Amino acid sequence: MTDNTLAPILLFVYNRPQHTRRLLDSLLANDECRLSSLYVYSDGARDEASASAVAEVRAIVHSVTGFARIEVIERENNMGLAANVIEGVTTQVRAHGRVIVLEDDLVLSPFFLRFMNDALSVYADEPRVGHIQACDFTGDPSLSDTFLIKFTGSWGWATWERAWRHFNPDGKQLLARLEQTRQTSRFDFNGAYRFTRMLRRQIAGKNNSWAIRWNASLFVDNILSLNVGRSLVANVGFDGSGTNCGGGNLYASNLAQHPIEVVKITPIEENMEARRCFERYYRRNFGFWPRVKRRIIRTIHGDFRK
Repeated sequence: MTDNTLAPILLFVYNRPQHTRRLLDSLLANDECRLSSLYVYSDGARDEASASAVAEVRAIVHSVTGFARIEVIERENNMGLAANVIEGVTTQVRAHGRVIVLEDDLVLSPFFLRFMNDALSVYADEPRVGHIQACDFTGDPSLSDTFLIKFTGSWGWATWERAWRHFNPDGKQLLARLEQTRQTSRFDFNGAYRFTRMLRRQIAGKNNSWAIRWNASLFVDNILSLNVGRSLVANVGFDGSGTNCGGGNLYASNLAQHPIEVVKITPIEENMEARRCFERYYRRNFGFWPRVKRRIIRTIHGDFRK
């Protein structure tokens, strides 16, 4: 594969036809689609109640045009998002060397694919950078257009085969490495957000997050992510329609309507001011008192979700 080849796009869908249509409409506004391959991974229905929605989603993705190549992979059974993503990314990154990954609850800027492909080329041979994230939910104007940080987001991202080799699906091993190296506090942005708790809950079977394991895998191997300070992705899945989302408007993003130039950052090291920005964001929104306030509001409105 050459740097002039556009990375394949992997789209993971389940039972949300309206979200799928909206995502595809925004994706097709990217000029690079006509030269890109699209692989759609459609998970199987979990039960009879979701079967019709799964069928509707499959009808939508089978009708899509506007890409150089489209392949729809229909799972016969319900794998769940984590297994679907892990298997799909592993298969396609081995075949193509790099991938761009989307889920059905995203809306994209028209400049999303340009940025992702540029970043994949610019950092292709930089082993210290293993992940590209195109969503900014902090809204902090002090962030640079691009910066390096020891943290991965899962909403509109990309990686290379060389980096995906770091992925360890064993949460117990990842937790042990974090604890042995006394990095749990730093992993949690100095206690501002409970990522270690999320990993422990994955180990206990209380969540099935692939993303927390990907985040931890790169973190313990000291691999950085290229992030954006102007969002090219918005997550619109916090409407109660998904199985893995919560948080309401806490992760709202305003889509950038202009391209983001990718200039290689040197030296390759974490931007500590960006890290402090994320810590402020998480502390402001997920500290003890903000969580208590949200729980009171939910109780008043009869919403007893955790």
